[in-house]
Amino acid sequence: MNVIIPSDNKQMQSIIDKVRNGERLTLEDGVFLYQSDDLLTIGQLANEVNLQKNGKKVYFIENMSLYFTNVCEAHCAFCNFRKDEGAPGAYTLSGQEMIEYVEQHFHPGVREFHIVGGHNPHVPFQYYVDSLKALHERFPEVTLKAYTAAEIDFFSRISGLSYKEVLEELMKVGLKSLTGGGAEILSDHYRKKMRVDKADVSQYLEVHRTAHNLGLRTHTTMLYGSIESHEDRIRHMMQIRELQDETNGFQVFIPLSMQPINPKAGIRRRNSAYEDLKTIAISRLMLDNIQHIKAYFINIGTQLTQVALTMGASDAHGTIVKERISHSAGALTPEGITREDLLWLIKGAGRIPVERDTFYNEIKVYE
Repeated sequence: MNVIIPSDNKQMQSIIDKVRNGERLTLEDGVFLYQSDDLLTIGQLANEVNLQKNGKKVYFIENMSLYFTNVCEAHCAFCNFRKDEGAPGAYTLSGQEMIEYVEQHFHPGVREFHIVGGHNPHVPFQYYVDSLKALHERFPEVTLKAYTAAEIDFFSRISGLSYKEVLEELMKVGLKSLTGGGAEILSDHYRKKMRVDKADVSQYLEVHRTAHNLGLRTHTTMLYGSIESHEDRIRHMMQIRELQDETNGFQVFIPLSMQPINPKAGIRRRNSAYEDLKTIAISRLMLDNIQHIKAYFINIGTQLTQVALTMGASDAHGTIVKERISHSAGALTPEGITREDLLWLIKGAGRIPVERDTFYNEIKVYE
């Protein structure tokens, strides 16, 4: 149903008309939306698009987040998870130690392990292969969604293998999908200022291109809320959109609201709820070729996630069990959530919860 009141602003009305006619939004359109104070119109338009794509269904998954190591050679200004080798709190788990951790926290229904960690130069690439293999052999029924594009680039550097060869080695031991992290903001200027000394823009995109060409479906992210401009954010989305036109390999786009614990990141306070909602809505409008936009409750909280589900988001993430990276950076949200709370969250927004697997196949619809 058309519930959007025609706008007195000619540019806003032009954007509304474009979206309804199936026309692609431009850089100028995206920047205008960020500069507009008409959040309700932007949110309603994003909701309209989402309802066309996904109806009232909101997806979630029973998953666990796992972190093999926090030792990392990169020194990204916004990260408080990384440690130097030998520093207090630094760790590198063996495959067996990770299995023991999972066995302590595992519960029936977990369908996915979300695996990321530091770029640890003190262990060989084979360590990462063997770690995945150990998990896959112990829990063959659980899908391995592992490593960021930045980690794949790191593995390539320490092994001398190409991206394709690295991915093929990991696929042999059970890798089924890549996580979306490491994108941050896809801008060389941003990455230099924020000391993102890992995969650059072209490398991040090339890893995902290679993964898609091998048949892997992947996630992608945008870490917003520090020094980047609105134009930087829109250009980021447009680069993702362009690769999706080419490969159709991204399953979901995940806007990640920056957490403020590290003053070196140039962050004085958290993003406002207004900015978080606007970013989710604009993501839905700009990324016309990606099926799902995720509202990541770990970063924006459960109640704001409910609102986001009416402003373009169609994925509420998953149970997680014990998230560490955002919480090490100052997130005040729960480290995990139960299935029952996820159902409450989604139904409370007037939506239909759908339990999914890693590939968005529907497991159960909770009417």
